Parts: sequence; C-alpha cells; structure tokens
Amino acid sequence: MKSFLSIFAFLAMFGTVSFAQGTTTGPVMKFETLEINYGDILQGKQSDPEAVRVFKFTNTGNEPLIISNAKGSCGCTVPSYPKEAILPGKSANIEVRYDIARLGPFQKNVTITTNETNSTHTLTIKGKINPKPSEESVPASQSGFGG
Repeated sequence: MKSFLSIFAFLAMFGTVSFAQGTTTGPVMKFETLEINYGDILQGKQSDPEAVRVFKFTNTGNEPLIISNAKGSCGCTVPSYPKEAILPGKSANIEVRYDIARLGPFQKNVTITTNETNSTHTLTIKGKINPKPSEESVPASQSGFGG
C-alpha cells in the first residue's frame, strides 16, 4: 500500500510540474488583425491622413512586452511603434504609413520584432491607389456659366 501511495504522489507531482510548464509565461503580443486592406483609394501625398492605418494589439502575457524593431518591406511602407514597454493587459498601436502617391495595387509587409519567445510578427497592408481625376476630365455643368 505504501508503494501505491508513493507512486500516486509521484505521478501527481509530475503532472503538476508538467502542467505548470505548459502555462504561457512572458509577454504575448495579440493583434486584433494581422492584415488591413486600404481598399480603393485616390492618389495623394504620404502626409495625407488616408495614408495611415493602425494595427491594435494587447499584451496578453504576464511580463512587459518590448518592441525592438518594426521594419517595412520597402521604403514606401513606414511603421511607427511604441518605444516604451507595454505592461501585461495593456494595449497599444502600431501605425503604418504607405506612400499613396504611388499608383496601382500594392501588398506590403511590416515585420515586428519583440522580446517574446516567438519574437517576430508579420503585418500586411494592401489596396489599390487610383489616379486623382484632373479638373480637365471633369465634365462642365450644363447649367454652369454663360448658359
């Protein structure tokens, strides 16, 4: 009977240790979405508010999250990210600015590097930039001037 209890106690202790190791520790970056579609938008300047999209995330882990880098796949995609640690349970944003002066369809990535166990995330932006209509291409009003 003593050996049965010893084996039972050993198995119970082993199960508790195994369960504790399966628990996530450290920071965990959880995004609301990993992809944002700009849709069809008109050509503009990179400084236009229409050029920026925001990725929201929360640190669902139990340690502070630190973003060490955010890099666009080309110079036309510029991310900005919080430089301070994001505490457990807190949320923050990564802003991505795309150069909407460029015409045509696009799909670009931003790679986020953090202090998590799986230390990188890839965010995607996509859409299509259409040319702004010129004033010459706008038809004159029938009830306009000199009518």
